[in-house]
Amino acid sequence: MMRKIIYMFMMFVLLCTTSCLDKYPENAVLEDRAITTVDEADQAVIGIYSSFLSSSLYSGYLTLMPDIQSDLVYAVNGYSNNMGDIWRWNILATNGQIEAVYGSLYSVIGSCNFLLDNAAKLMPTLVDDEDVDHLETLCGEAYFARALAYSELIKLFCEDYKNDDDAKNKLGVVIRTSYYNEQPIVRSSLYDSYRQVLSDLDVAAKYLALDEDYDPAYDGYLYNYSTFFNEYTVYALRARVALYMRDYAEAVNYSSKVIDSKMYSLSSVNSEYSAGVSYYDLMWQNDLSTEVIWKVGFTASDHGGALGSIFFNYDYSSYKPDYVPAQWVLDLYAATDGRYNAFFRNATTGYSHGLTWPLVYKYWGNQDLYAEANLLNTSMPKVFRLSEQYLIRAEAYCNLETPDYSKAARDLSTLRAARYTSGHSVALSEDNAMKVIEEERVKELFMEGFRLQDLKRWGKGFERKPQDQSLSNGSSLKIDAGDPLFVWPIPQHEIESPGANIAPNASNK
Repeated sequence: MMRKIIYMFMMFVLLCTTSCLDKYPENAVLEDRAITTVDEADQAVIGIYSSFLSSSLYSGYLTLMPDIQSDLVYAVNGYSNNMGDIWRWNILATNGQIEAVYGSLYSVIGSCNFLLDNAAKLMPTLVDDEDVDHLETLCGEAYFARALAYSELIKLFCEDYKNDDDAKNKLGVVIRTSYYNEQPIVRSSLYDSYRQVLSDLDVAAKYLALDEDYDPAYDGYLYNYSTFFNEYTVYALRARVALYMRDYAEAVNYSSKVIDSKMYSLSSVNSEYSAGVSYYDLMWQNDLSTEVIWKVGFTASDHGGALGSIFFNYDYSSYKPDYVPAQWVLDLYAATDGRYNAFFRNATTGYSHGLTWPLVYKYWGNQDLYAEANLLNTSMPKVFRLSEQYLIRAEAYCNLETPDYSKAARDLSTLRAARYTSGHSVALSEDNAMKVIEEERVKELFMEGFRLQDLKRWGKGFERKPQDQSLSNGSSLKIDAGDPLFVWPIPQHEIESPGANIAPNASNK
């Protein structure tokens, strides 16, 4: 069963070295320090959760870079050049930010492997059923975290999954499933890489299953416990992965498990939490929501990066954003779409050119963290939300062997009913379905790290057109579908690591 206490996050020793995949003696956890009790296993899992605090992951590069690389935002004249190479598509295998994403994800995997290897040794020694149950839950969390990390590596460093036969001939990622046992440092196929994710999720679902009589309605659950994995977190990732694998029947199946569970409900712009603050606003201003399936939990003393910094660079007197929203994105939102006011606020910047533009208020930051510790632009990353599940199911319905546009329209209308003050209904047909879904994903998931993968999956390129005070180097960029840089290069130091035989991507050349 899921634990019913809230842990304070602690930093766990990350298991990475010069090479993200190797483990050298001076960095390894010594045998006599291995996990020998359930309490120690518990602390190790707290460390796994803590590893997601890295600003290279969801509170930083992993979320921002795929969208900055796409067509959602523009660099502003005078910007600091933060992630500038990514925005300009000047992406090299020596890019330090890409290296940080790659290394941090493999550090998560290393921590999971350490826990799972030790748990396998510990389990036969346990005689108390509660200890066995608790250790199985801890293993479930580790299996899920490993699956999540591998899914992100595949998303960024691998080509699109078109079908099983095609995937068997494409490069996947380096799979490591043990901390102590030596394994070849070679890339598996894309097919086998995704099978590893699915295998981990199968085990995680078994170990993280909630009690049959579990009642999600008790006060405080969704606000406080969405920082931990459970079986619906597993189903949410399974639905996302199924969509990426073009297994549309499974995408419908698993997204339906989440939606139909009634564990979560969409936060509406039409329901007030307090005067002038809707439940939808609350999700972004205070990180509290009934629709968040899993978020990276922050406290004032243990937190990740500040997602909103590059959109404000606020020095308590003026805003000097590195990036502002693209005009075409702003134009997508209807006047009755409450997301616009939750995501954007018009402001005059402090640059000498005095650009006035809607800034990304979505990441202005958690007001409670600001009040407690003066943390600016710091929000808890919401890695899985119920709204994404509706979008996944709608897209899957439209791509089934026998498409069901009416069910897809119903899902989009349900989502929009929580976002629009009026006029939320939508009708879909073969002619307009994917256009509507593509636009809805932009409006709902803006700057949450999905856009580059979406374009790759849809086989689409893009073209930027200059807007007011946008940086000239990159504002007229035209990227064709299938450009090699839709797939990030494998970090050069990984390819050159002693003992490694890691094949490069086309983008490495």
